[in-house]
Amino acid sequence: MRILVTGADGFTGRTFDTRAREAGHELVPLRSNLKDAEGLRREVGEIHPDAVVHLAGIAFVAHANDDAFYAVNVVGTTNLLDALARLPVPPSMILLASSANVYGNCKQSPIAETQAPAPVNHYGMSKLAMEYMARTYMDRLRLVIARPFNYTGPGQDVNFLIPKLAKHFAHQAPTIALGNLHVEREFNDVRTVCDAYLSLLAHGEPGQTYNVCSGRPYNLQHVVDLFERLTGHTINVSVNPEFVRPNEVHRLCGDPSKLVALLEKVGVHLGVPPLEETLRRMLTVAVPRDPVT
Repeated sequence: MRILVTGADGFTGRTFDTRAREAGHELVPLRSNLKDAEGLRREVGEIHPDAVVHLAGIAFVAHANDDAFYAVNVVGTTNLLDALARLPVPPSMILLASSANVYGNCKQSPIAETQAPAPVNHYGMSKLAMEYMARTYMDRLRLVIARPFNYTGPGQDVNFLIPKLAKHFAHQAPTIALGNLHVEREFNDVRTVCDAYLSLLAHGEPGQTYNVCSGRPYNLQHVVDLFERLTGHTINVSVNPEFVRPNEVHRLCGDPSKLVALLEKVGVHLGVPPLEETLRRMLTVAVPRDPVT
């Protein structure tokens, strides 16, 4: 299958490239800027993809420019779908990577796809707006929407929590400043998420939304304890109020039942590596080179 991938150079895109090529697919990275509608139309018209995985977007919740969330995540996605809808033969499937942040602070746990969205930050709101906008194309394009819960792995930017911890433990830093210590998140492996995306391209039901999750949340102290056990290093954790986000989502735990049921019908089982294995892989690439900050 010839798969067009947006965001191919990003954290998820690089792992998706590896997993997809190992599965025998041909990957073509999109090079046009999502905000360049005319450039997108030309490039998409030249590629004629069999399928599309749309990963590009602003993913860091604390991004400084709120306008950029909507310019990229909503308007950019609109430009992409418009270009794909103009093809004489549309792709067999298009996967849009949304986010579990659309659920906001939800009392229900684990969260199923039937839960009403209630985003509490611009990132989550922009992803929800993208989802609603995409539904206007479902009469012309075969679309599935994936809502991944938190995931990590080697190569993720140190602005994110787990890579930051991995770097500090690899450098045996004496202290680390973090934000809210009481949040609970799934910390799934990026390889599992990419395998789920490939499975949804092949077996997803057009028009449907799927959580990509494990249903296994961890609090921050558990992650710190695992890093200490893996490295033999103890670190002093302090809370920096500047890192505590307003409207913090306190607990994000997903219900994977819908995706699991879909894949069981076709005999597909997603591997879910233990968190300890994921952290160990991250420590091997967080080699001490530069001072930690």
